[in-house]
Amino acid sequence: MSSWFGSLGSGLGQVGGSLASLTGQISNFTKDMLMEGTEEVEAELPNSMRKEIEATITILRSENERLKKLCADLEEKLEASELQIKHQSTSYRNQLQQKEVEISHLKARQIALQDQLQKLHSAAQSVKPGAGSVPTTPASSFGYGISHHASAFHDDGMDLGDIISSQQEINRLSNEISRLESEVGHWRHIAQISKSQGSSSSDQSEICKLQNIIKELKQNRSQEIDDHQNEMSVLQNAHQQKLTEITRRHREELNEYEERIEELENLLQQGDSGTAVTDHSKIHEMQRTIQVLQTEKVESSKKIEELEDTIQDISKKLSSSENDREVLRKEQERLNVENRQIIKECESLKLECSKLQPYAMKQSDTVKEKEIILPQNASLEEDVFRLQQALPDAGNEITRLSNLNQDNLAEDNLKLKMRVQVLEKENSLLSEEKEDLQISLLKLKNEYEEIRSTAVKDMDLELKLHDLRLNLEAKEQELNQSITEKEILVAELEELDKQNQEATKHMILIKDQLSKQQNEGDSIINDLKKDLNDEKKRVHQLEDDKMNITKELGLQKEKLIQSELALSDLHLTKQELEDKIENLVAQLNKSQNDNLNIQKENFELKEHIKQKEEELSRVRYESTQSLNQDSNSDFKDDLLKEREADIRNLKQNLSEVEQLNENLKKATFDLKMENEKLVLACEDVRHQLEEAIAGNNQISLEKNTILEALKMEKGQLEAALCQAENRLLEEAKKYEQTIEELSSARNSSASALQLEHERLVKLNQEKDFEIADLKTNIKQIDSDHKETQKILSSNLEERKQLTQLINEKEIFIEKLKERSSELQEELDKYTETLRKNENLKQTLEEKDRILGSMKEENNHLKEELERLREQQNRAAPVAEPKTLDCITELESEVSQLNIIKGTLEEEIRHHQKVIEDQNQSKMQLLQSLQEQKKEMDEFKYRHEQMNVTHTQLFLEKDEEIKTLQKTIEEIKTQLHEKRQGVQTENSDIFQETKVQSLNIENGSEKHDLSKAETERLVKGIKERELEIKILNEKNISLTKQIDQLSKDEVGKLTQIIQQKDLEIQALHARIPSASYTQDIVYLQQQLQAFAVEREQVLAVLSEKTRENSHLKTEYHKMMDIVAAKEAALIKLQDENKKFFTKFESSGQDMFRETVQNLSRIIREKDIEIDALSQKCQTLLTVLQTSGTGDQAGGVNSNQFEELLQERDKLKQQVKKMEEWKQQVMTTVQNMQHESAQLQEELHQLQAQVLVDSDNNSKLQVDYTGLIQSYEQNETKLKNFGQELAQVQHSIGQLCNTKDLLLGKLDIISPQFSAGSSLTPQSAESVRTGKSETLSESSQQEIEELRKSLQEKDAAIRTLQENNHRLSDSMAATSELGKKEHEQTGAEIKHLKEKLDVLQKSLMEKDLLIKAQSDQLLSLNENYTNKVNENELLRQAVTNLKERIVNLEMDICKLKEENEKVVEINREKETEYQALQETNMKFSMMLQEKEFECHSMKEKALAFEQLLKEKEGETGELNQLLNAVKSMQEKTVTFQQERDRVMLALKQKQMENAALQKEVQHLRDKELRLNQELERLRNHLLETEDSYTREVLAAEDREAKLRKKVTVLEEKLVSSSNAMENASHQANLQAESLQEQLNVVSKQRDETALQLSVCREQVKQYALSLSNLQMVLEHFQQEEKAMYSAELEKHKQLVAEWKKKAENLEGKLMSLQERLDEANAALDSASRLTEQLDLKEEQIEQLKKQNELRQEMLDDVQKKLMNLVNSTEGKVDKILMRNLFIGHFHTPKNQRHEVLRLMGSILGIKKEEMEQLLNEDQGGVTRWVTGWLGGGSKSVPNTPLRPNQQTVFNSSFSELFVKFLETESHPSIPPPKLSVHDMKPLDSPRRKKLDTNVPESYKDTTEARPGRRTDVNPFLATRSAAVPLINPAGLGPGGPGHLLLKPISDVLPTFTPLPVSPDNSAGVVLKGLLKQ
Repeated sequence: MSSWFGSLGSGLGQVGGSLASLTGQISNFTKDMLMEGTEEVEAELPNSMRKEIEATITILRSENERLKKLCADLEEKLEASELQIKHQSTSYRNQLQQKEVEISHLKARQIALQDQLQKLHSAAQSVKPGAGSVPTTPASSFGYGISHHASAFHDDGMDLGDIISSQQEINRLSNEISRLESEVGHWRHIAQISKSQGSSSSDQSEICKLQNIIKELKQNRSQEIDDHQNEMSVLQNAHQQKLTEITRRHREELNEYEERIEELENLLQQGDSGTAVTDHSKIHEMQRTIQVLQTEKVESSKKIEELEDTIQDISKKLSSSENDREVLRKEQERLNVENRQIIKECESLKLECSKLQPYAMKQSDTVKEKEIILPQNASLEEDVFRLQQALPDAGNEITRLSNLNQDNLAEDNLKLKMRVQVLEKENSLLSEEKEDLQISLLKLKNEYEEIRSTAVKDMDLELKLHDLRLNLEAKEQELNQSITEKEILVAELEELDKQNQEATKHMILIKDQLSKQQNEGDSIINDLKKDLNDEKKRVHQLEDDKMNITKELGLQKEKLIQSELALSDLHLTKQELEDKIENLVAQLNKSQNDNLNIQKENFELKEHIKQKEEELSRVRYESTQSLNQDSNSDFKDDLLKEREADIRNLKQNLSEVEQLNENLKKATFDLKMENEKLVLACEDVRHQLEEAIAGNNQISLEKNTILEALKMEKGQLEAALCQAENRLLEEAKKYEQTIEELSSARNSSASALQLEHERLVKLNQEKDFEIADLKTNIKQIDSDHKETQKILSSNLEERKQLTQLINEKEIFIEKLKERSSELQEELDKYTETLRKNENLKQTLEEKDRILGSMKEENNHLKEELERLREQQNRAAPVAEPKTLDCITELESEVSQLNIIKGTLEEEIRHHQKVIEDQNQSKMQLLQSLQEQKKEMDEFKYRHEQMNVTHTQLFLEKDEEIKTLQKTIEEIKTQLHEKRQGVQTENSDIFQETKVQSLNIENGSEKHDLSKAETERLVKGIKERELEIKILNEKNISLTKQIDQLSKDEVGKLTQIIQQKDLEIQALHARIPSASYTQDIVYLQQQLQAFAVEREQVLAVLSEKTRENSHLKTEYHKMMDIVAAKEAALIKLQDENKKFFTKFESSGQDMFRETVQNLSRIIREKDIEIDALSQKCQTLLTVLQTSGTGDQAGGVNSNQFEELLQERDKLKQQVKKMEEWKQQVMTTVQNMQHESAQLQEELHQLQAQVLVDSDNNSKLQVDYTGLIQSYEQNETKLKNFGQELAQVQHSIGQLCNTKDLLLGKLDIISPQFSAGSSLTPQSAESVRTGKSETLSESSQQEIEELRKSLQEKDAAIRTLQENNHRLSDSMAATSELGKKEHEQTGAEIKHLKEKLDVLQKSLMEKDLLIKAQSDQLLSLNENYTNKVNENELLRQAVTNLKERIVNLEMDICKLKEENEKVVEINREKETEYQALQETNMKFSMMLQEKEFECHSMKEKALAFEQLLKEKEGETGELNQLLNAVKSMQEKTVTFQQERDRVMLALKQKQMENAALQKEVQHLRDKELRLNQELERLRNHLLETEDSYTREVLAAEDREAKLRKKVTVLEEKLVSSSNAMENASHQANLQAESLQEQLNVVSKQRDETALQLSVCREQVKQYALSLSNLQMVLEHFQQEEKAMYSAELEKHKQLVAEWKKKAENLEGKLMSLQERLDEANAALDSASRLTEQLDLKEEQIEQLKKQNELRQEMLDDVQKKLMNLVNSTEGKVDKILMRNLFIGHFHTPKNQRHEVLRLMGSILGIKKEEMEQLLNEDQGGVTRWVTGWLGGGSKSVPNTPLRPNQQTVFNSSFSELFVKFLETESHPSIPPPKLSVHDMKPLDSPRRKKLDTNVPESYKDTTEARPGRRTDVNPFLATRSAAVPLINPAGLGPGGPGHLLLKPISDVLPTFTPLPVSPDNSAGVVLKGLLKQ
């Protein structure tokens, strides 16, 4: 699970990172959209206002950042204080736990004191019966303490009140102890009075004094403790009050600062609206006040820090002083306890002395020793007194320390340590004195024993001795208690030693001395015991018994005490864990509350941002209305369209992101991101508001100034136009000048464009810086998020560890309860619990160990398997596949476990890598933060310096501008003065204008009162103003850049400022000189600078593109990683599939083996067929050679005649056979139809066989599993038996020891029996309860075992049924089975016993398997869920990445379009400006021309008057008229030009109006889109919140699942314990299983009956098959008779096989042998199915060979027929010669037989032969003619040899049959035959019928068409005369040669037909020759 959860964590981290980048891009995009609206406004703001606003903004920003830092520092301090408080609370809790331990010790001592009091009561009553009544201590006084204590320690949260209550509890207990001590003193006083009235008076007075001193000391101590507690409470109250005061002051200061900031903002707004350039002084004052406030704030923060430091120091000192006090208190209490113990021991010694005094009076030695003891007691009491005197001094020291707590704590600590050392020395002295007293006690004991030896006879003395023994035992118990207390003290001293190393050395020395003294005391005791044994032999045995008993009791008590201490420790640890859990819960609640508060703050900030954005939109709207006249709107139209498109895309993308964000965002990250975004948005909104207000003010100021300047210019131009009458010739030159001015204006517009370019570059840089800041913020947030994740993970891990520890502790407590009854099993179970703890910590190591144990078990199982095989006398050699299956299964399990282990290790490595990476990133981020802080401080310092320098520069520039304005005014006044003398200086003006047109720099300044000069000056002033504006804008941009530039860039800026100063000086020079050359040079320089800047911008763009490409490559890498992970997943899935297929492939391997076996059998059969065919060929050759080789022998005439007769008969039979063949053909065709039906039945049977084989395979698998579990359980049972024997032995020993102890205790300590009887009763009750529960569980397990046994029996039955169905060879062995049952009865019993053991172990294994399978299922479900989640997340990631890529592409496209639009807009703006300027110039020119026209008209009137007056002067008039005409023509042309210009102007105005409307529309759209953007942002934030909640819920679910896993593991452990307990009850289960064995035997008998039924069914199947084959057997009965001998041999072989099968059946009765037989049957069944496929190719080859042989046979037949036809009319010469010679050789009596033979050969009938023979000498001619008259047929025959003639009592045919019989027996043994070896009878219509049959069956039956009429290969060859093929041709079954056909198709080998002895050989031969 951890594994699965780990991988998921990394995936989520990656997705979170990608989402963070996406959200960062979206936020940057929104900022860019917001900033683009403000860029246009910023461009037109006045310079001074902008400077002031920027200065104030920077100051406010620095102030804000400082305040944020302060807040962060305060938060850190708060966290530190919380941590300190937690630390203090933990220390208080530790102290409380120590107090609880002390209280428990005090209670134990209190109980001991009560016991002593009771004993003293009894002693006092026995010593002084009449002394008076004694007051008894009531038990109620203790009951309160116990109850109160119990109630006090059940509280979970330990606060100061709890500490005070615990302290009061301690005081109350100490008071009770003091009261008890006073009572002890009282009883001691009584005892001393009884002892000696005279000697003990001084002792009593001293004791009273000591008691008074002790009471006083206790009172003082209680007072001091109360004082200390009061001081603590006062200090804590003071500390809390100080903290509250500091926090209150801090909040008040913050509120004041916020109010001041608001006031300043209000003042700024008012000042911006009301004031103009004259607000410098106010701003300076404001800056000073802000600086003063900053200094005050710094001082206050320093004071706060100092106060916090002092508070921390005070709290540290307090804690150290409290620790010291607590140490002193503990030491005081320890010393008091030791004093009390010593006093008690002294009192007990005194009591013993008082009791022993009457006996001691008899001996002087005892008296002397007592006198020695009394001064010792006195010295002891003196030491006690000295200690008690030292105690008030220590108390005084403590009070002095408390008074001087804060001044000199270190010195006091040293003094306290010295004091502790002194007290420890005193303690060591006291312990030494205590040991001396113990030695004296031992001596007293010796004396007492001597006294007792003297007074053995007196019964009174014996009774007293008995009482004294009881007392001695009590004393020894007290000594043991003192020893245990000593050990406790040593442990406490060791704890103190850890704090003080010097004290540890001293205490170690003390311990060594104590141990030496103890050893010396032990040696002394042993010596004394030896002396006593020497002196008193009678008491020796009793005392030895007593000592042994006491030792055993002491050991048991020590063990009980140790167990109680361990229990108390466990309780303490449990309480600590519960406290920790509660703290964690409280922290979680706090974090949840913090999250809720943060969400509320975010909501408020969102509302605040909405308000600010509404204000911004309103201000923008106003500014746009005011700027409608001056701004150009083409740019915004395109921008708005692009924005609309962007917003649509964004909407789509956002909707997609909302769907995909569900499982990715986390709460803390989102909240912090939201906070920072909102803060940034607030600041941006503020800045935008302030800038917009300042921009509006500047625009209004600029408009006012422009209007005033225009008015002034109008006045000047009107004045100039009045005096421009006679300047028409100069106007042409002026027009040329105006063209030049237009060119200069164009240059100025280019400069404006360059300025805008610079501004855009600067904006780009600013945005880059903002992006860098945002990235750093994101990194910080990531680091915070990672830290929080780490904290959460550590908390979760701690929780898990705590839960595990709690569970372990509970298990440990339960085991302790059990161990009290079973002492010997304690150590083993302790080791087991320790192992469990280690296993819970290291689960991976456990799995490795489990693997090792599995391997060992495997080895054991293998060994046991080998042993079993040896026991069964190697009866089952086929059991190897079972072990192989076991091994394969185990190996598969091991491989799966290895895979799981590997995955877990990979997950662990992955998590470790992630943790290391996070730590590294955290360290890097911290380093970068520190560096950034340093850089920020440096930048602030530089920024302040630069602000100061810039303010100075601005003031200087303002002064320079004022001086320039003054000079311009002076020049204007000069111009007005010099306009009067215009007419006289025409020629000079012409020259001057020429010079100006050529741009020649003359030193002389000629100021004329001309119109051109005034225009030029006005334009020059305008250009200067423009340049000043440009410079101001540049200065503003430089101020912005300075905030983000380093020292080198500041130096560059200073150089630029110097250049600007030089330019201003140049302007000073240019205004009086009116020369434009410097302007041109300056413009060229600017152009060069702009080109350089353009190159820089291009470089920046190229860098950005490189970064973009780098990001793309990183993205591709990420995609590759994701793809690799997906491929790994696919590989894992493939491996899983392979694992699944492995199980299936194991079955396929079985099939392969069966196929191989089948192929082997088929090869053997082929070899047999070849051998038979060779035999047939040899027979043929023998027949042929016998025909040729037996020529030498004589011939019997009778035999010849018989042969000839037989030949005739054979011919007749051949004719009959041909007729009968036709009938057979028809019957065969009918049989084919029947065979089709039979084949269908066969298919059905084969299908059943396949089903049975499948069932058998399943059963086989189950059987192998059962055998494995059986073997494992056998080994486990053996181990359990051994363990049971050991445990029973140990229990017996314990019971014996217990009986002895109880008997002795009953005799010795009747008082203790009452107290101790409770524990054994409780233990017995626990045992009985456990035994009842165990019996119930065992009954349930027995029932489950029975059920599983029944299931297993059913499985065995099915196995047996399938085995008996499949094994056809077992058909005839049902009768023999009963005998085998009787033989294998003993083996079955043995197997039953083994089976019982196996079944027991099987049940145990099944339980384990079930538990593990449940765990596996749960893990698989978790895994599948995780895999699905991973796939969903991967899909989401891929979709997101694709969308991000699309978004980036769209953004790039939009940026490109944006740039194009900006360029177009700039071009249009420049054109528009140029048109405006030309328009203005043309309007001026029109006015001038109109004025000139008016003046010309007046001149014409004057000229007319002059004409009238001066008629004579006609020549001049004509000239004047001509001049007037030319002027009029010029005016007409000028008017036309003016009309054109006016039309163009109107068109431009219309276009401007349309553009303004479009701009307004686009602005409205922009507002709407911005609102939509805000809404989408809010929606996104809400969705992210919901996703984070879901993620948290998923984490909770994950934690719950992990808890469930731990619970399951614990259940597993408990189940293993239950298994161990169940092993104890295995004997009981064995008896029940024996009863079940009888049931199993009955079931076995039933299965045997079922077996017989199955065999009967098999017989029925065999009968049905035999019936099917009977049809064919009718045609082959005679042939079968021929082979009866061979069949008998087959029968013998079958009988042998049956015997073997019977033996195998005997072996099958054991489970392994049954399985092996089932496997064999399966193999045979599967081989037959695949045999046919392999044989089809061979059949085809055989068919081809058959065809070839048939052709050959046809040829041979034809040849034979031809030979027969040719030889029928001929006679063999050799034969006739032999007959002729034989006739003469034979005696005369027998010659007629030779003649008859010859006649029969020659074809002469018998009647004719008899007639010839009757004629004694019928003539040679007739005989010869009859002999040679070729009407008869001759057949070549084999004549008999002479040596064989004696044997031939029968005919030749009989001999021939015998020969065939002898030759037909095969040398090779026949194969094993079964039903499966029989082939189905095929027909030529087989393939038509196979269409309805499935392919699996077609494979078995197809491609065998020509094998129905096949003949048995055992048939021998016939004579050469008879043809071996059907003479009528081939039948429907294909080739019909009998020698080429296999056996199994014709003959059923298991049902042979015996040949009756009645059948003669002739009949057999006839049957042969019929075919």
